[in-house]
Amino acid sequence: MKKTVYQTSVSVTGGRNGKVVSEDGLLELDVRMPNSLGGNGGATNPEQLFAAGYAACFDSALNMVAQQEGLKISSEINAKVSLQMSETEGFNIAAELTAKIEGVAKDTAEKLLNMAHATCPYSKAISGNVEVSVSLA
Repeated sequence: MKKTVYQTSVSVTGGRNGKVVSEDGLLELDVRMPNSLGGNGGATNPEQLFAAGYAACFDSALNMVAQQEGLKISSEINAKVSLQMSETEGFNIAAELTAKIEGVAKDTAEKLLNMAHATCPYSKAISGNVEVSVSLA
């Protein structure tokens, strides 16, 4: 049986040209279609929000597995999220995670990176649905 340890709620009005508001009011952002999709830009968009959430979650998973291995690291995760279009599949997203990991040798960093990818809730949630590449910087 799974136990919920945290839950939140966010409401959106206006879709890609609207407003995002969390239930506690800490997140309140305008959302706009990017210029490259014919929009006006000037505000965040769903891909940026997904990239921010994924990078933060992945960095936490990376530091957790390092700690479990008895290692002290410093890290930075860059998440690049792409909106893709296919004539047969329609829209989908892809993600590239690039990690800077200091404090351990390269082979250990790669091991931690793979362990984090297997542990991160975002990685697990999109497994098999989103093309994800994970690499060291």
